[in-house]
Amino acid sequence: MRVLVVFCHPCEESFNSALCKAVVETLQAGGHDIRLTDLYAKGFDPVMSAQERRGYHTPQANTVPVADDLADIKWCEAIVFVYPTWWFGLPAMLKGWLERVWVPHETFIMPTDTTGLQPNMQNISHIAIVTTCGASWWVSKLVGEPGRKTIMRGIKLLAKPGCKTRYLAHYKMDSSTLGSRKNYIETVKEKIAAFLK
Repeated sequence: MRVLVVFCHPCEESFNSALCKAVVETLQAGGHDIRLTDLYAKGFDPVMSAQERRGYHTPQANTVPVADDLADIKWCEAIVFVYPTWWFGLPAMLKGWLERVWVPHETFIMPTDTTGLQPNMQNISHIAIVTTCGASWWVSKLVGEPGRKTIMRGIKLLAKPGCKTRYLAHYKMDSSTLGSRKNYIETVKEKIAAFLK
């Protein structure tokens, strides 16, 4: 399977970096064709400029600023997002990547007077999230997990009908232990391998 791993964390020594490495190694062991997008390492600019926004709805022109990233999401059959959940949502870098790369006329067809928004990323059949959360499971659910919903509902809406999803989270990260982190990495390896067979 062609798998795009989208990694978002500014610190290469972070636990999230270790998670990303575990995901990539697991996918390689499974024989998948992998592309890794490390948003911080590549210096991705998450800020949409005024000029880019003005051309956001213009077919073809809106793809120019993000051509390489757009090519990656059109290439893949599965996406695995690896990131920390901050303030119950996506890091600003990742949110900016979604806003800038998932452009209309390419990833979705704009609604008209007679039709609603049409998905245009039927190449994607699997979406997974590997994340860490400072909050507990209960508090995360109470707040509503907006970051999870953005990807598992919003991005899934643009993918292949029946797209499979998997959400893996290490809750209470701020009070985690070496043991809990090791267990989570092993869980991630097992679940990702099973999810992307």
